[in-house]
Amino acid sequence: MSELVTGEAVALELRPARLPSRALAVLLDLVVAFVLYIVVSVVLIATTASLDEAAQVALSIASFLLVLVGVPIAVETLSHGRSLGKLAFGLRVVRDDGGPIRFRHALVRGAIGVVEILMTGGTIAVIASLVSARGRRLGDVFAGTLVVRERVPVARTGFLAPPPPALAGRFAELDLSAVPDALWLAIRQYLGRAHQLDPQVGWGMAERLANDVVARTGVPAPEGVTPGAYLAAVVQERQAREARRAFPGGAAAGSPYGAPGASQSAQASPAYGGGASHPPQPPQPSQAPQAPSPAPQTPVERPSNGFAPPS
Repeated sequence: MSELVTGEAVALELRPARLPSRALAVLLDLVVAFVLYIVVSVVLIATTASLDEAAQVALSIASFLLVLVGVPIAVETLSHGRSLGKLAFGLRVVRDDGGPIRFRHALVRGAIGVVEILMTGGTIAVIASLVSARGRRLGDVFAGTLVVRERVPVARTGFLAPPPPALAGRFAELDLSAVPDALWLAIRQYLGRAHQLDPQVGWGMAERLANDVVARTGVPAPEGVTPGAYLAAVVQERQAREARRAFPGGAAAGSPYGAPGASQSAQASPAYGGGASHPPQPPQPSQAPQAPSPAPQTPVERPSNGFAPPS
């Protein structure tokens, strides 16, 4: 499920970066990396002149791997997929489901990039990008990533509305490990454009996506919950789990949409076609304050005369 097309011919997927912009971004990254490598090499030559030839060769190889492989991997990991070249051309590396990359994604891309970019002059990367329908090189294919355009018109970006507060935390025990990244991508794109779709088309898409999630989790959707609200609640749960893994014990460990407050309604966003079957409970009428009960009086102690009082 790499692409989902609606009845209005709207493709629900990220906007992949084109080959010219990707090539210019890689070229800028390589120029900066080679300049840094030359500076490091000059410093090593000046500081290791007293070492033997084998040690100098080992240090040169280590500096090559550190500057041209290790630094790009560290930069992509810390910046969540935005190197200097990608930042200059408005590109970003994301996962197949649209989420931010991690160290393992950057490591696979960097390791394979040594062969398909550095050793072959980018020939293999260009051929792989031309063959791929989404312009991915081999490093992206093995890492499960995609280079997308980050600078898009604001009018075409969708707002991911929160699910009904009544569904908050309802899927905390749901196993989402079997849901593929391509399905997550389709769900996120649907939720972002649900308000732009025809109601009947949007309902059919939401029902189809909800059935796919149910088939992979093995747990049926709650009765009375619309497909759109169900998808929004499941995505909220997944984002909350990712936030807890990224920020353990912090404030970001909670739900990205926030906990439902007392003044929030249990109704869903109109884009999702309603919420749960149970309507929100009406507010309870305020009760008149009760008069405080009189304080118990402490018995007065009398001096004892040796006789017991009459019963």
